[in-house]
Amino acid sequence: MPRNPTIARTVPVLRRTVDGFRARKATIALVPTMGALHDGHVSLVRLAQRRAKRVIVSIFVNPTQFAPTEDFGSYPRTWKEDIAKLAAEKVDVVWHPDVKTMYPDGFATRIVPEGPAVAGLEDRFRPHFFGGVATVVGKLFTQCRPDVAIFGEKDFQQLRVVTQMARDLDLGVRVIGSRTVRERDGLAMSSRNVYLSAEERRVAPELYRAMKETAARVRAGDDLSAAQAGGAEIIKAAGFALDYFETRHAETLAPVTSIKDGPLRILVAAKLGTTRLIDNMAV
Repeated sequence: MPRNPTIARTVPVLRRTVDGFRARKATIALVPTMGALHDGHVSLVRLAQRRAKRVIVSIFVNPTQFAPTEDFGSYPRTWKEDIAKLAAEKVDVVWHPDVKTMYPDGFATRIVPEGPAVAGLEDRFRPHFFGGVATVVGKLFTQCRPDVAIFGEKDFQQLRVVTQMARDLDLGVRVIGSRTVRERDGLAMSSRNVYLSAEERRVAPELYRAMKETAARVRAGDDLSAAQAGGAEIIKAAGFALDYFETRHAETLAPVTSIKDGPLRILVAAKLGTTRLIDNMAV
């Protein structure tokens, strides 16, 4: 029978738990999540276990990274299922604060990231997003005091933003990216995939196909702009409303003009029905 993880809901309880780990000189890995856990999250937990003696998984649906028109209220919340998954993986601690704990009355300090946070990708369509992410992740790092933190590569711009923030602010946390976990047809696993209708789910892997074909063309020496245009056409023809389909420098997210500017990363965001999907792929 799996042992349930310790559930910490207040900062003092979390601090006592972390202090206990530190007293035994145990290394700590943090996996930040918003819950609604799937196999992609499980892969993050397993990587965390390979990198540290103790694993903390945070579950907190962060309101500051949602715009008023976005899905904060309807975001999937599957607490019992999440705890069962984490127990099966022998996670040590689940950090599950409420909004008042994270943002008490009078809360007035925020982190405003630049660099990869203003690359003109997600930030162009969700200008509120990375300030909310940076602030909550900064709090999670100071609360949990991890040696390493594991983030999925599916949210690639977020990974670059958090990595830069940890380095710039000397937070003492090594941020590690973990490869995107996909369904058999190539669709990147995401908590928001549950919003897709059966027909939309059938169409959704076209994002992956467009990236694969574009990457293959670029590697074969095709003109980057032409290859990107071909990928964008695949996505539009499948019925998506395209936000962006771009190839950027994989570390800085700066614009590029050819494969010689690499390493390169293709990044895409598009809406299918009411569901917005993001994905990326190395070239």
